[in-house]
Amino acid sequence: MRTRTTTATTGLAAALAALLVLAGCTASGTSPRGAASSGPSAPAPSGGSGYEGPRPQDQNLLAWTGDPNDAGHVTAQSAAGVGGRITLVRIVLREEVTWSNIWLGLAGLDPNAQLANCYLGVYDAKGTLLAATPDISPQLMTEPIAKPLPLAKPFTAPPGTYFIALLLNGTWATNALTLKSTGAGISVNAGLTPPQLRYSTILTGQTSLPASVNLAEQSTSTIHTGWASQWYGIS
Repeated sequence: MRTRTTTATTGLAAALAALLVLAGCTASGTSPRGAASSGPSAPAPSGGSGYEGPRPQDQNLLAWTGDPNDAGHVTAQSAAGVGGRITLVRIVLREEVTWSNIWLGLAGLDPNAQLANCYLGVYDAKGTLLAATPDISPQLMTEPIAKPLPLAKPFTAPPGTYFIALLLNGTWATNALTLKSTGAGISVNAGLTPPQLRYSTILTGQTSLPASVNLAEQSTSTIHTGWASQWYGIS
């Protein structure tokens, strides 16, 4: 009788131990040895459509001031209004790029224009000129399309704030020489003050892009006359 009781007790203890091991494995998210595991469950669908807006890389660009599909407006200014005046468009880079070209949307030509000392360039957030194009006057006389204008020397641009500078000089018909823009004029600077204006002008009487500018002197007086924010791309 004692032998049978001992055997039964031992068997019951073993069964209880096995049950506890199984329960422990289940609670910890593991499977007992020899049991199949189904792995982590798949995340629940977010409910979104999966659509993301256009990115510069979709069009073989590195960055842009905005989707060129939205640059449907054409902006123009007289030579007296912007000649010799540097126009700045701010762009914020989220990753490092090698900056070789500035793309400009040329919308219309003036075949009778007399252009000289026209440039594009890039200033950093301190107002230091990092790179500039040669005189782009010839390119402003041909092919009214979006075109890359090469910098004289490409440079590495780490993440940060930059200002694309446009300088025009010469004579032209106001509504003939035109650029593609977002259409935003006064509203483009909502919530911003110098030296962080998204769209502004600075200095007058310039025939080349100076080595540095004081961004605290950004002005919106010309912007408010309808000189809408130009579209630019980077490659």
